[in-house]
Amino acid sequence: MPVSKKEISPCPLDAALSIVDGRWKGTILWRLSQQPMRTSELRRSIPGITERMLIRHLQDLVRDGIIERIEELATPTRVRYQLTAYGLTLAPHLEALCAWGRIHLERTKPVNQK
Repeated sequence: MPVSKKEISPCPLDAALSIVDGRWKGTILWRLSQQPMRTSELRRSIPGITERMLIRHLQDLVRDGIIERIEELATPTRVRYQLTAYGLTLAPHLEALCAWGRIHLERTKPVNQK
């Protein structure tokens, strides 16, 4: 039986994947694992993402406790995002997935591009 996006599956893999599930969440997390970034910096660093989708994913990740939203006192107010201490525990796993992804991309390249 499929699990609703709002339900938490008892399967640990499903629980983990529910955090990074989404077209851009992995990329957002990867960027933030390198350094805290303002919303506009994140958007410029991820070609193709819309502002609406970026904000939606950021809100999801804040809600899940993976990243935190920090308002800087300035005029106008600046907002930056960074991984929480809990979110930092995800960084090694993102690195491992990225390494596997490189291998997979190489493996699936068309023969004439190898």
